[in-house]
Amino acid sequence: MESYIISKEPEGILLFTINRPERRNAINYEVMEGLEQALDLAKGDDVKVFAITGAGDQAFCSGGDLSAFHQLKTEEQAKGMLSRMAGILHKLLVLPKPTIAILNGSAVGGGCEIAAACDFRIGREGMKAGFVQANLAITSGWGGGTILLEKLPEHIALKMLLDANIHTAEELQELGFIHHVYKGDPLDACLSFLKESLKKEPTVLKAYKTLLNKKWEQLSMLERMEEEASRCAVLWEDDAHHRKVDEFMTKKK
Repeated sequence: MESYIISKEPEGILLFTINRPERRNAINYEVMEGLEQALDLAKGDDVKVFAITGAGDQAFCSGGDLSAFHQLKTEEQAKGMLSRMAGILHKLLVLPKPTIAILNGSAVGGGCEIAAACDFRIGREGMKAGFVQANLAITSGWGGGTILLEKLPEHIALKMLLDANIHTAEELQELGFIHHVYKGDPLDACLSFLKESLKKEPTVLKAYKTLLNKKWEQLSMLERMEEEASRCAVLWEDDAHHRKVDEFMTKKK
């Protein structure tokens, strides 16, 4: 089974689906390659909006696949993966098209970082999400912490990162992380949320997104996201992180 699906949906939506429901749609290297490919395709003139979701109804994305990345022990080994993903999320952040994360299920750790990089986030009723990285003795490492601190009020974003708690959809909407809570089919919810925007010309959508991207450029987001990945890589090498991962993997068995 393919780890991801790229599909063209109605109204000019290019949809990227993480297709690893048996792994709670965790990110591995194949999914990373798929995201890179999809982001290139999303620049096409026929695409109005780029959307990301997960297969099934249990998880949007559970972050990095610890079984795939467990062999990364040193700072240098971890930095390669973290920096690559930070680069992908920066491309998502500054894509010259509106972007939306359709949180069809739980989103934790890196899953929240991916969602944060999108312009909009809608969540299915009953889903939960949280930046739980601190529970594994590391920080966010794909640039998501940097993004969150810019998109939400600082005190809210910092509290979410420091506490590393799981929040309900309603709590996430109150915090400002989720913009709409939906019931029913994820794609239908996406089309409904973007109904008015999708009526506009692609050139208009791109022009408005360019205004936002100017802001990200002035805030040196790429450099800051790369620094975030580097700092996470230092913590990744610590015994505390490896111990927490071993505990987590043992608990799952």
